[in-house]
Amino acid sequence: MLKEKDLLNKINNEKTIRKEKLIDMRNKGFSYPNNFTKTINSRKIHMLYGHHTSEDLKKINIEISIAGRMIQRRIMGKASFFILKDIEGQVQIYVKEKTIEYELYHNHFKKWDIGDILGVHGFLFKTKTKELSIYATNLIILTKSLRSLPDKFHGLSNQEKRYRQRYLDLISNNQLYNIFKTRSNIIQLIRKFMLENEFLEVETPMLHNIPGGASARPFETYHNEINKKMYLRIAPELYLKKLIVGGFERIFELNRNFRNEGVSSRHNPEFTMMEAYIAYSDYQYMMKFTEQLLKNIINTLFQNNQIKYKEHDLNFEIPFSRLTMREAILKFNKNVCLSDFKDLKTIKQTSNNIGIKIDEKWSIGEIENEIFEQTVEKNLIQPTFITEYPVEISPLARRNNINPNITDRFELFISGYEIGNGFSELNDAEDQKYRFLNQIKTINKEKYEHIFYDADYIEALKYGLPPTSGLGIGIDRLIMILTNQKSIREVILFPTLRPFLKQK
Repeated sequence: MLKEKDLLNKINNEKTIRKEKLIDMRNKGFSYPNNFTKTINSRKIHMLYGHHTSEDLKKINIEISIAGRMIQRRIMGKASFFILKDIEGQVQIYVKEKTIEYELYHNHFKKWDIGDILGVHGFLFKTKTKELSIYATNLIILTKSLRSLPDKFHGLSNQEKRYRQRYLDLISNNQLYNIFKTRSNIIQLIRKFMLENEFLEVETPMLHNIPGGASARPFETYHNEINKKMYLRIAPELYLKKLIVGGFERIFELNRNFRNEGVSSRHNPEFTMMEAYIAYSDYQYMMKFTEQLLKNIINTLFQNNQIKYKEHDLNFEIPFSRLTMREAILKFNKNVCLSDFKDLKTIKQTSNNIGIKIDEKWSIGEIENEIFEQTVEKNLIQPTFITEYPVEISPLARRNNINPNITDRFELFISGYEIGNGFSELNDAEDQKYRFLNQIKTINKEKYEHIFYDADYIEALKYGLPPTSGLGIGIDRLIMILTNQKSIREVILFPTLRPFLKQK
């Protein structure tokens, strides 16, 4: 096994050799040609012609032009085989000295490197081992690779390098492209379903005067022309509800949000969300709609209502489970009973008994939510709606008619992850004003100095927001589950990373 110093010397020597080859190529007229046209990709070659026999291919004489990266090569004197890889897969190329001319074969092709991007003209045939291949009639180097590729069998093993150099990960990991192709398909299915249900897709600002719609810490920026601090949006919610005030009735937005907080397997500071609003509906209607949306995506994508995520088989065929927050706490905490929620003193004692650390300033609802998050969420494997969230942690949700301490709100959990959040929107301007002011008065000023009173939103509510239900879905987490990945970093092409520190 090569020592680190020897490996580094080998890499540097290869860089030098490849650079010298490029200089020699330039001296002979190479200028990164841009006039090659491909007519087919590797997937279509195998799909359209893989079932043909050798005799069939000889009769129909399929001529093709394909381009991609040379990832393997086997030189056998006057003939060679190499593997050409494009984004859809790979195909074998057969190169013969007599066919492409001596000069091109010996003085060019044999000196090209693994990783070089080539254009190939030729016709299809099958080898003696029945492998569909291309018999090259001409080769052209399109791009010279100045760096060696990762090991063709093991790819990139360093997790951080996979994210920092995603292009190398894509080159060496054949399955990665399929993940991001599925991601694209899921987003298109969401958009298609929304449009078919008569939603109008809208766009709202990503630069906000004040952060609103959630309590997360925002990213700050500065607008030089108007001499004002601004914020990247943490949620589009308040702008979307202003559109409902203006008369829109079914709208959605698929776009990015930014939250200046932690980086983990389930959090990325820049993330994709879909928010949707339906006028003249409530949270019960929105739960049904959310269930229909997800079942439609999964059934269309997999032609099956049951999928596997990690070690669990998730069933989307049966109706999603529904539990109130308290019902869920009681279900998964055998030593907790309903009377433990009767007053602040009792619930503090209960949280202490089950080992939940709390802030002494927290209310009953905040403590209840903390118990739920720490003891229940991870157990919600099958699709489950949790309802009746405390009003203290739901500043934009409508109070319940029967119990004013809870809201008409739900969250959807799948495999222990919160995937969606929705509620009947608070459209009482006076109550919303009170909640905003109370939130500012009671929050930890050091931790949430970025929370402001949004007078403009209150002014919009005064003109009248019709009864409305809203929904937010975390697209990255949903795709993580649907592609059976353990981290959202696996479904974000360029996840946020800490600065790279070179070792001395």
